[in-house]
Amino acid sequence: MGGARRGTAVGGDPVSRDARALRQALRQQRRDTPASERIAAAEAIAQRLLALPFTPEHGHVAGYWSMDGEISLHAWQLRLPSSLIYCLPVLHGDRLRFAPWRPGGALVSNRYGIPEPDVSSADLIDGNDMALVIAPLVAFDAGCRRLGMGAGWYDRGFAFRRDRAAPPWLVGAAFASQQVEAIAAEPWDVPMDAVCTERDTFLATPDVE
Repeated sequence: MGGARRGTAVGGDPVSRDARALRQALRQQRRDTPASERIAAAEAIAQRLLALPFTPEHGHVAGYWSMDGEISLHAWQLRLPSSLIYCLPVLHGDRLRFAPWRPGGALVSNRYGIPEPDVSSADLIDGNDMALVIAPLVAFDAGCRRLGMGAGWYDRGFAFRRDRAAPPWLVGAAFASQQVEAIAAEPWDVPMDAVCTERDTFLATPDVE
């Protein structure tokens, strides 16, 4: 497996954000990944996420409920130290919030059919109060630019991160096969601080401590 790579722009024509065909092709490719490769990739990514240079020692960290072939974070969740509180994202109005969750905890499906912790609005955590957030993606490039599903939940939820390099750290999790040559950045995009695959860790911010 490769080591950490600093994010750099890749030559070639950027991939358009509205490339529906690209999204469909990569999502199908992700769904077609054999079970044995999925398990191995999840184990490898768990190790890479735990080894990130900005992994917090305490506080709230978020993963996601894997759907549509997304890489699972279960192995990472189980290896988190007890000083970190694992959360899942919750769609609240038009914003992304978070709630603590443990295996066996109550869940409810959101508007997209994705399970969320079944908690009251008063118990939701704002993105500002998270220490680390792992986000799923459809495609990424070596500069840690992320192509999501297009609904903009993470971009809206972490808009405050566009102009500052401070927690919560944002990390994409993906199969290596989801990497593309380049993704065109839009003004509303919130860049990732890193992207981890089963083969490599890409770091977008060289001076993160």
